[in-house]
Amino acid sequence: MTPEPGWLERVREGCASVAAQARLVSIDAAALDRFAERLASSAERAANDGSSLRVGDSETTVAFVLTFNAVNFGSGWHPHLVKVPGRSGSVTIMTRLRERFRTMGPFTAQELQVLTPRDCASVFGQPFAPPVDALMTLFSRALGDLGTLLVTEYDGSYTALVEAAGGSTESMVDLLLAMPLFRDVATYRGRDVPILKRAQIVPADLARALDGEGWGSFAGLDRLTIFADNLVPHVLRLEGVLVFDPALVRSIEAGELIGAGSEAEVEIRAVAVEAAERLVARLQARGCHLPAWELDHLLWHMGQDARYKAVPRHRARNPYY
Repeated sequence: MTPEPGWLERVREGCASVAAQARLVSIDAAALDRFAERLASSAERAANDGSSLRVGDSETTVAFVLTFNAVNFGSGWHPHLVKVPGRSGSVTIMTRLRERFRTMGPFTAQELQVLTPRDCASVFGQPFAPPVDALMTLFSRALGDLGTLLVTEYDGSYTALVEAAGGSTESMVDLLLAMPLFRDVATYRGRDVPILKRAQIVPADLARALDGEGWGSFAGLDRLTIFADNLVPHVLRLEGVLVFDPALVRSIEAGELIGAGSEAEVEIRAVAVEAAERLVARLQARGCHLPAWELDHLLWHMGQDARYKAVPRHRARNPYY
């Protein structure tokens, strides 16, 4: 009997299936080859360090990485956040959480369980008013789920959760899926398509933050896919690698929200994963070893450039990115 493929293989298979059927998003093979050539020949690489994820000692850093990634979503609400000047929505959330950790230390698991939406608004420096109140409600739920998991399974310990993965990237992803808001699985034409952006980014963030040592040592990181959100697919579109249906482009550039779980949203994210898999293969053929998790880091940093930020990217409201 053939064993069921693990989550990471299922992400690849599901996203490849979407790419083969997609009507609204496609891959331009010639543009992909040109982009691969450019990346392979460029000496420029985004600094793959985890300094922004380190807070205090290693144990506190583990707590920070897990807590931040529990709320590392909400891009559909980000235009409405009160931001740190000059910073994005995601960096604002990270910055406010770092401030809390530096002044008061990590939340205990029991504290996470009882955080209310208004508490979250206070922690992250946001008014508790529409539409951001809906995001703070999701943050409360996500942090409560993390607290409950830690209390019931790991004696309230963040590091015990990481240790339970046994240094396996796939196991770390699997353990996180015990929390409902980490179960980033879409349905596309009757098929489940896991994308698992936040579950996948956790072992990568731990590895970066801890320099691949101790609680940051994971085997199988190269099996991760990109962490498909709304920025990395946007970079791939502006580079010509992804081609969107003209009506979809008009909707995005008009600032219209895309339905969470809609055909368009699933295609944008899933086809981006498949495009990145092809980029990784093209780069490998050119003697450039850049696994998907590091390619994601590079593309995300490219997306901070003004020319990418000048063009609207898709927005959807869900707890997955």
